Amino acid sequence: MATTNDLKNGMTLKLDGGELWNVVEFQHVKPGKGGAFVRTKLKNVTSGKVVDKTFNAGTKVETANVDRREMQYLYNDGDSFVFMDTQTYDQVSVSNDIVGKSADYLLESAVVTVAVHEGNPLYIELPAAVEMEISQTDPGVQGDRSTGGTKPATLETGAVIQVPLFVTTGERVKVDTRTGDYLGRVS
Repeated sequence: MATTNDLKNGMTLKLDGGELWNVVEFQHVKPGKGGAFVRTKLKNVTSGKVVDKTFNAGTKVETANVDRREMQYLYNDGDSFVFMDTQTYDQVSVSNDIVGKSADYLLESAVVTVAVHEGNPLYIELPAAVEMEISQTDPGVQGDRSTGGTKPATLETGAVIQVPLFVTTGERVKVDTRTGDYLGRVS
């Protein structure tokens, strides 16, 4: 148990009958009239839903012990992704539902952060950007455009992103894992 005065960004709280919520941001407010309160923005760990919640200052909230470990992605066995803890070498299976869209940017032997609560994987965090190879893209034809255009390109994982017209098949590019945006070529 902690009080609302102890809140920090990234802390995980257990609210509303056991649901886990990450503190995205918080703000202590002391108005001239009335009692102080804490305004928070919380993100549901399982659904990703973000809500605003206000607590009275000093209110007790239950914290959840979430263990964040660095793990290496090994392989996909069809209905789950298998990761290996880089310190203990234990293997953990994470279901396709939990990995979700992150699978588009997950290459074998990539190191990611896996959050575990009471032995159950909650979510995975990819690095902000990854380097991937373009497996297929059509040649770009500039034409008489006044601004730079884009075209679809398929990455080695099968994900499709938009790239500038000058990018060709076989090139390595940097991709933002949060938005799927092209960030640049890798030499």
